[in-house]
Amino acid sequence: CPNCGGEFSSIDAITLHLNSQSTCWPHESRPQQFPIPPGLRGSHSSTSTVTGFCHPQSGYVYGVGKNLFDKLQDDQYDYRRKFNTYYPFQDEGEWELGRFLVENLTQTQIDRFLRLKWFHTRPRPSFTSKDQLLDWIDALPSFVSWKVSNIEFTGYKTTYPVQFIWRDALEVVKQLFSDPVFANHITFQPHVVNTGGQREYGDYMSADIAWKIQVSLICSSADQGLIPCYQDHLPVGATQVPIILGSDKTPVTRTTGGLEMHPLFITIGNLDSDVRSKATLRAWRCVAYMPVAKFRVHPDYQGILQARLWHKCVDLVCANLKVAAKDGCFMPDPSRYIRYVFTPLIAHVCDLPEATMIATVTVDPWDLDKFQKAAKAVHLSGVHMPFWRDWAFACPSVFLTAEVLHTCIKFFADHPLNWIKEAVGKPELDARFMVQHKRVGTRHFTKGVTHVNQMTGREHRDIQRTIIASIAGAAPPRFIRSIRALIEFIYLAQNPVHSPDSLESMVQALSDFHASKDAIIDAEARRGKKGVKEDFFIPKLELLQSFRGTVERLGSLMQFSADMTERLLITHCKHLFERTSQRSTDFTEQCVRILNRQESMELFNLYALFYSRGASLVNAINIEDEELTTVNPALSWVSRVLPDEVHSVHGPWPVRNHFLKGILSGDAHTAFHLTSTPDFNALTSASIQTKFSLVDFDDAISQFINRLALSTGEYTRWDYRYGRFCTWNKFRLQLHSAFQPRVIMPSRVIQAYPPSDAFPLGNCDTVLINITERFSASRVAQVRLIFRPRIPQASDLVLPTFLSNPLLYVQFFNFIANPNDRPELAMWTVERTYTVDQHGKRYRCGGVVLLTDVTHAVELIPEYGNKVDGKISSATCLESYDRFFLNNFTDKESYHTFSTEFT
Repeated sequence: CPNCGGEFSSIDAITLHLNSQSTCWPHESRPQQFPIPPGLRGSHSSTSTVTGFCHPQSGYVYGVGKNLFDKLQDDQYDYRRKFNTYYPFQDEGEWELGRFLVENLTQTQIDRFLRLKWFHTRPRPSFTSKDQLLDWIDALPSFVSWKVSNIEFTGYKTTYPVQFIWRDALEVVKQLFSDPVFANHITFQPHVVNTGGQREYGDYMSADIAWKIQVSLICSSADQGLIPCYQDHLPVGATQVPIILGSDKTPVTRTTGGLEMHPLFITIGNLDSDVRSKATLRAWRCVAYMPVAKFRVHPDYQGILQARLWHKCVDLVCANLKVAAKDGCFMPDPSRYIRYVFTPLIAHVCDLPEATMIATVTVDPWDLDKFQKAAKAVHLSGVHMPFWRDWAFACPSVFLTAEVLHTCIKFFADHPLNWIKEAVGKPELDARFMVQHKRVGTRHFTKGVTHVNQMTGREHRDIQRTIIASIAGAAPPRFIRSIRALIEFIYLAQNPVHSPDSLESMVQALSDFHASKDAIIDAEARRGKKGVKEDFFIPKLELLQSFRGTVERLGSLMQFSADMTERLLITHCKHLFERTSQRSTDFTEQCVRILNRQESMELFNLYALFYSRGASLVNAINIEDEELTTVNPALSWVSRVLPDEVHSVHGPWPVRNHFLKGILSGDAHTAFHLTSTPDFNALTSASIQTKFSLVDFDDAISQFINRLALSTGEYTRWDYRYGRFCTWNKFRLQLHSAFQPRVIMPSRVIQAYPPSDAFPLGNCDTVLINITERFSASRVAQVRLIFRPRIPQASDLVLPTFLSNPLLYVQFFNFIANPNDRPELAMWTVERTYTVDQHGKRYRCGGVVLLTDVTHAVELIPEYGNKVDGKISSATCLESYDRFFLNNFTDKESYHTFSTEFT
């Protein structure tokens, strides 16, 4: 019994003991509240009914232990920290100075700083040299210590001795599982979530494998009249701590044949995927730096031996994890409650070459020549003893998950983008991207998209946003349809939560591609080194077929995206390497020392903050249904307990919540923000017409006042012809997430700048407006002016409600085609509206609406036709065309909105 130390024959006996009248753990001291799984947390704007249930015999607690912060008090210097929390530093100020120096300066720079004459007349810090400072940092309570092992390969010699730097993965997992920072962002039980009557697949614990590992159906024969009977794979009360590994090799020098590092990272699937997806939140840990060895063998066998060495090293790191996956172990959670834990491997995040190294073949392993040929025949490595061979519940067909960054985003860059370049032509494709209207917060390709050899995943995503509408008219319709189907599949695959309907839509998108992919061959767009290719033998394309099964088994794909490991390669390899002496002999050891100091300082800083203020070292479970502006568990904890100390917390900061103090729409689903100081403070109606080139402004404001006065019964003596107006050049619009209504999205800037030298026709964005005069309808409009009537302070005139709030002058577009009219695009088509005055002159049809009538920011892509007009630039793009496509691929939120609510 982990609570009293008594010995029992089984875990079932311990459970009976704890539930008996003679229990060693009184009922009144047992937990009353556990964290709520992400899928069952409340929402502010969702109208769907959410129901769910957890596995009834999982996640039991067996006593009280120590969480991560409690264990820091087992440090050898804890008796000194009872009097000085920041020992060996004199106080908090000196600790902050020491931490700043170590994080931002090199060792030479630290010494130079400490020798400054500035200290001759001022008190010096207690540490007098960089060596003493680093010794003090090394003396702080730390994470699991690192080990160095010499690895020998019997029968094969290496160029240099193989040193393996690693730490016990089970001990790292224990620290992650017991970290109180994650107390409100952790799930202990498999559960099923139903939203609107449909099963929802989100994080791992809401998917099928989590439940199947816990329980299995052993008899359900309807013919024999047997009642379905269930038997647990795991003991009653067990808690799964699913293991997620991540690895990749990266060069740290730019020279050919330069230095490389190959780290192995680990996290646990209990943590919310939002937490695991951010590198600064410490949810991932580095557990090893794999040796990059060169064997003295024929080059044909180099890869096989390196793969076997890699598996041997992972075997060593994860040995205790595999024992825990089979036999279980006791482990305290963030709230100090002890759980009986099993550690199945559920995912290994890596690229395709590394995935083939992890999978294996079954041929005599000691006949290297034969073994290598068999491995190459099925595109696998030559590993005969993979690290996962004796890991309970581990199967490469499951844990080698479908991965979005490489399988989708990189696939798009390597194949569909190249097909488009061939079909459209590079100059024309570049021209279409260069003339697109510039919007705040989105990437604009000033020089086009074909000249860059290396792009990041973010740039590839930015190209996907507009490429479908951009190539309309320049490529055959069936060709466009095939590309659109692929991008639709990629967008759907990135949903943070899935339902059977969304999975069916994703599968249908892939089917649409295969139905129309012959157009790519017809356009001779798929080419290789030997010219046109007429096949689609692309491994990543084949992998797309596994996405639905992966989501049903493991949950949403984005929780396993390699975006995270790519970022970790920068923070744990490239940035660390820059701070070393960059000697090939010991740069890895130096990186480990720097990493150890970083982790120790982050941990100690947060612990000392709570301890010095007398706050509890247990993060209380927060059951309040609150809106989220960021996912930063440390910041959330500190802001609740020590709100004056939030500046001490590193990591992502919350987006500004305009729902608190901004202007709200009638249904409170949209928030707006205007600066307190207008860009122009006292413009007349005539000056507005001149400055903003709005010839019908007087008619528009007059019609608005008459219409609203009639519908509201509020009339006014204020005369717009003699009044003054405040005007703004932009406003912000903020929405809740379409996928997770509790989450507040970053605000979007809507521009409405008057004509200028840089923008001769103005710089104005487009929005979706909800018109509710006779019936509710949505219209696309371009915002030309943001304004509000200005009443002199001495005046006793009171404006009606509809004139007291900000207004917009907009120019409307009409819907002229729906997505079914252009199935290759599946987009709405809009056209500018014009009116003719009494003199027969045509001008754009405008009107005045309330700011709160805006529902979404939208992006319009011109219908370019066969070729882009060379006279048009990004500054005049929106003003030079009359017909546009309403781009539903602007971002994933917009895609979801236009494919569900808007239709």
